[in-house]
Amino acid sequence: MINMNAKYRETVEAVAKQIPFEPEMCIVLGSGLGDFADKVETVKSISTTSIPNYPKSTVQGHQGYLHFSNYGGKKLLIVQGRIHFYEGYSLSQCALPVHIASKLNCKKIILTNAAGGVNPNFKPGDLMLAISFNGVNIKSELTGLIGLANIEQKNSFLDFPSSEMNNKIINAALEEKISLRQGVYWLTKGPSYETAAEIKMIQKFGGDAVGMSTVHEAYYSASVGLKVASVSCITNFAAGLSPNKLTHQEVMETAEMVKKDFERLIKKTIELL
Repeated sequence: MINMNAKYRETVEAVAKQIPFEPEMCIVLGSGLGDFADKVETVKSISTTSIPNYPKSTVQGHQGYLHFSNYGGKKLLIVQGRIHFYEGYSLSQCALPVHIASKLNCKKIILTNAAGGVNPNFKPGDLMLAISFNGVNIKSELTGLIGLANIEQKNSFLDFPSSEMNNKIINAALEEKISLRQGVYWLTKGPSYETAAEIKMIQKFGGDAVGMSTVHEAYYSASVGLKVASVSCITNFAAGLSPNKLTHQEVMETAEMVKKDFERLIKKTIELL
């Protein structure tokens, strides 16, 4: 098991010296959803390039900032710039933002992402609340990240994702009159998009949306005691479900289209939590 405390002590200390407050909640922004950071009151922004041992995000739509912000009477840590496994980083590096959040005493985390729609009833522009997580060939890496769970860690997965947080997100969607799908988020490692055959397999095993992030972050969050929820922006039909070739540009364009609903949903959720 990787000792995250030892590996990233210097990183956490460097951030802790700069924070204006201890955040109550962390929000990790997915591809094309980074504009949310500009829609709340930012107290302090820290460029991740200035933080020791913090991996550089290389993907379009991930700017690389930790924002300490206020909204709805809540103190927030907003991660603008996710770290992906397919960029060549280890799962422990990908989980670093979550680790920092936990060490700053965050109690809740909302993980957001752009995802391909596997469920044939989903269409680009839908928002999906994750009711479960799954993935291909990540169990060994997850064991290395969170270790063999002790009793406390096992208990933290009895309510995973957090039923409290999921219910608040559902209520937020109802209040804002936003259509909210629910389903299973499925992780693949990337960097290439999935083949049509892989999508058929994911459908057969119950996946509703597919992406290249979030699952390891969610598991690590729960293992260190954070209440976890996840919202996906369905940005495209998964491979084999549309005649069009998948591109990152399509992901960004659809995220741009739906970002107002996404912003309203997350803001209302923050208010309700």
